[in-house]
Amino acid sequence: MRVGVILWPIDPWQNAREQWLAAEDLGFDAAWVYDHVAWRGITPWHDAYTTLAAAAVETSRIRIGTLVTSPNFRHPLPTAHAVRAIDDLSGGRLDLGIGAGGTRRASDAGVLDDAEWPPPERADRLAEWVELMDLLLRGPRTTFEGRFWSAYDAVTEPGCVQRPRVPFAIAGGGPRGIRLAATYADTWVTLGSARPGVSRFDTVRAQLSRLSEACAAEGRSVRALLCVGDDLGEPWMDSIEAYRDLAGRYAELGVTDLALHWPHEKSPFKSDLKVLEQIAADL
Repeated sequence: MRVGVILWPIDPWQNAREQWLAAEDLGFDAAWVYDHVAWRGITPWHDAYTTLAAAAVETSRIRIGTLVTSPNFRHPLPTAHAVRAIDDLSGGRLDLGIGAGGTRRASDAGVLDDAEWPPPERADRLAEWVELMDLLLRGPRTTFEGRFWSAYDAVTEPGCVQRPRVPFAIAGGGPRGIRLAATYADTWVTLGSARPGVSRFDTVRAQLSRLSEACAAEGRSVRALLCVGDDLGEPWMDSIEAYRDLAGRYAELGVTDLALHWPHEKSPFKSDLKVLEQIAADL
């Protein structure tokens, strides 16, 4: 199982740099960053792509990426240019995490206008965003006229360091999101959110079953990443023994990757850094 950490674009780079280097030195496979304008009232909130560009030149081994970028406030074309630049700066270590993003109440949906997109439209926007991003990163020139985004003779050559493009990690817990991941992603991402009467473990099991069917229909296989959120309801970070037990259970289901939150006093994730260090020692 590959294990990564989610770092916080909150601190000045002088301090944040030490966390990125520590994540690499501890041996984690990946370091991710949320892509928001603001999140849960935590400030300041620095730009994800600027942070990744800095991390790309400071680190040398660990994979880096967004978890996730959304259509809420990013147009595919300038985002594709930033992705290619960071892929180059990192020597081909970037993964592009993509998802529908939160609602206006939860994060930064509607920050550019007053619209509150209904769920079907959010899904439509995500699907079109992924389709255009796939074309832009494969290049060398793209013309695309969609319902939400367009690009006209957009030049993106010579393309990405990673071929045919940077890997996509697509988040989506419902049937449509899972099908999108099966079509375009190298990694499918889930929070595995529990529902009334259905545990998180059973939710992930059902999602993985649908993912397997969707991948079979596409003739592809993808990795499965579980993002460990603050509402997990399971004591992942209470002790190394608790982590080993739960990680083992999810690995048996077919989860191939985990993303754990780096502890931060300003965030909802205030677990013990010593436990995270013990997890890293297990890798």
